[in-house]
Amino acid sequence: MTINGGISFWYATDETAPAHPPRAPLTGNTTADVVIVGGGYTGLWTAYYLKTAAPDLRVTVLEQKFCGYGASGRNGGWLYNGIAGRDRYASLHGRPAAQRLQQAMNETVTEVIDTAAKEGIDADIHRGGVLEVARTPAQLSRLKAFHTAELAFGETDRELYDATDTRARINVADAVGSSWTPHGARIHPLKLVKGLAAACERLGVVIHESTPVTEIAPRRALTPYGTVRAPYVLRCTEGFTAALKGQKRSWLPMNSSMIATAPLPPETWSQLGWSDASTLGDMAHAYMYAQRTADDRIAIGGRGVPYRYGSRTDNDGRTQPATIASLTHLLESFFPVLTGVEITHAWSGVLGVPRDWCATVTLDAASGLGWAGGYVGSGVATANLAARTLRDLVLGDRTPLTTLPWVNHRVRRWEPEPFRWLGVQALYAAYREADRRESTTHTPTTTPLARLADRISGRH
Repeated sequence: MTINGGISFWYATDETAPAHPPRAPLTGNTTADVVIVGGGYTGLWTAYYLKTAAPDLRVTVLEQKFCGYGASGRNGGWLYNGIAGRDRYASLHGRPAAQRLQQAMNETVTEVIDTAAKEGIDADIHRGGVLEVARTPAQLSRLKAFHTAELAFGETDRELYDATDTRARINVADAVGSSWTPHGARIHPLKLVKGLAAACERLGVVIHESTPVTEIAPRRALTPYGTVRAPYVLRCTEGFTAALKGQKRSWLPMNSSMIATAPLPPETWSQLGWSDASTLGDMAHAYMYAQRTADDRIAIGGRGVPYRYGSRTDNDGRTQPATIASLTHLLESFFPVLTGVEITHAWSGVLGVPRDWCATVTLDAASGLGWAGGYVGSGVATANLAARTLRDLVLGDRTPLTTLPWVNHRVRRWEPEPFRWLGVQALYAAYREADRRESTTHTPTTTPLARLADRISGRH
């Protein structure tokens, strides 16, 4: 039987949970030097780096449920160098500025791995890189263009493989080519977020769980249990941003869903050829992402129901049966040897999507309000870079990070309902149809339908 929800597979199999009781909620009005709203990667990394740089700072984190309840505890465990919006930043600020942003992301993968080791966080980290495969002629054309673009942005250690070499890395059915980068690692998302929260508390960060913030205003964060006043209030809420007063149309909470198999025996892994624990993705328009877990399962994700009307979020990760069936079919199409494999867990989560699909870091010195996010599904590493950038902005330091092109980038709000819901549904229907056409017609170029969807969505 498939366990559906339970926050995520990472939580449902967390054997340490009984040893870690919930942290106490806020119990009245208080003050701090910096108050951070959100106990996920962005909020916790920001708290960590602020206290490391300035130990005397009073830093408070407010989390509506518990640390890692959102995307930080539900994601696919890809620690990699992708960042949303790089091409747009190149067009707005010039290619050298975007190249600096990409280089910072490359270095961030190492930063997370090294800091986890320094803090004694065992997050099942394995640096096997990221393999992105093409399975149709159109996907291969996009893959080659993608590979060339990555080289142009300075990733000279990336490698391009043909069909034979791809299958030697991972035996994906119908693979016609792939691109591999060393700037990526497999992680256990929950272990990282729990270890990070503990590291913050060792440094003196105050974390209040079960404390929903209802409104953020200059120099204060309001909750049902009291108000925290601070010179700086940082919003680190990613896919849950729409729940805050006045933020309904800032970032769209996009849904992503995952399944995990039962542990696979050695002979199956031998058939799959998946020996180095590279994370795996593809070049479909409705793309997938997967990892080989430390306990020898495959965890694979993709789009199910892309968006819920009115920016609603799911109930503790529960996933529609049709989405579970779709992801199971996707898994079996990649690896036919897994046809009929037991699916033990399924879950969903939300990620933050700005209207122009660009991740951002912002601080308004006059009001003390700042935020970071809009990672569009690439937040595991990006949150760390964002946090270090917020640290420098709060401390008033002009550093190479504060001059990156994503700092203080502004974007228009999403359309009101029902246009927002109708638009997202239509876009993902178009992407799924484009994938279907490309797989059945074997056209060597991206279908016009997908290119139109990209332009309308703001992705390109």
